[in-house]
This record gives sequence, C-alpha cells and structure tokens, in this order.
Amino acid sequence: MKQALIETIPFNVSPIKLTENKNPLNGNPIVEGPLATPEVKNGNGRYYSEQLWKREIEKYMNVVKENRATGELDHPDSSIINLKNVCHIIRDIWWDGRNIMGKIEILPTASGNILKALIDNGVMVGVSSRGMGSLKQVGEVMEVQDDFELLCWDFVSTPSNPGSYMHLVNEGLNNQIVNPYAKANSILTEILCANGTCPII
Repeated sequence: MKQALIETIPFNVSPIKLTENKNPLNGNPIVEGPLATPEVKNGNGRYYSEQLWKREIEKYMNVVKENRATGELDHPDSSIINLKNVCHIIRDIWWDGRNIMGKIEILPTASGNILKALIDNGVMVGVSSRGMGSLKQVGEVMEVQDDFELLCWDFVSTPSNPGSYMHLVNEGLNNQIVNPYAKANSILTEILCANGTCPII
C-alpha cells in the first residue's frame, strides 16, 4: 500500500549574506546544494535505488521547466501542495556524482519570508523530499518500491539524510570576502598611527 514518504537533509547557509545571492531577474534569494543521495540508508532507515531517483528526476524536470516545482515550509502528510504555504521554487536539478543537486529560489511569500528570516539568523533547516510509495523490508533497510512518486521538496526543521548541505549561490554578482575584523583593524591602525608613524604589526 502506498504511503507518504518524507526524507529530510540538512540545509546550511554560508556566512555570505542571503541578500548578496539573488535571482538577477527579481531579486529573490537563491540557494543550491544536495536534494537527495540514492543508494544509502538514510536517517529514516529507507533506501532509494539510483534507478528509481533517475526516473523520478526525469519526470520532475518537466515540473521544473513548467515553473511549477514549488514546495512548502513544513510539510503536511498530504500529496497536495498547499499554495498558501509555498516558500520556494526549484529552478534546476542535476546530478553531481551520486548526489541529486538543486538550485532553489526563495519566494517573497509569507512562508518564504519566514524561511529567509530563519536562514538570515543562522537557523539550520532541512530540505525534505515528499513522495508517495510503498516499502519493503530488505535486510536492515526499508527499500522504497517501484511505485514511488516524487511530489516535491519542502523545507522542514528535522534532518534525516546525512552529510548533505546547501549553500548560497552568486547570481551575477562578485563574491566579496568580508574580513569580520576590518573595522576593528581600521580603528586600531588609526589609534596606533595617530602620531604620524605606524608601527609594523
């Protein structure tokens, strides 16, 4: 019997400000990173074959191309995406070795603004796949069966897929490495050099 299958991976943002990583067309923040890793036992004890993920990603790319690859902040047990809770849209998906990678645009919706505020304040959230399918016990894992159907990815609070992190991307802007001590160094230099000569530091 098919059931809701929800898998979550950590979502971590680098120190670069979210506002510096925007879609050049509308200014919305962009993040990217792993969405899933097939053929490993995840935190829920489930195992997805690579063949299964390849089939579902190929189908899901049509949803991405049609500009419909939205997801929610927190996910229900439903197979329906509730538009009032949508916080993001997936703009691209690709394979990087054995990882399924995604580029995600955070939308300026009520839920998207909450997600952006959480990320801006260093809160770690997870990105979680939502699908429907059946399971079969195979050894120590529950193997996801061929009837699996990927519905979307949502942002949630509890991670289950190990070792997967997302990061901000730079869309058409130069990444600037900001020295967190630049202002302190400037004040220190000003004090030390007040007499017209600067000591070597």
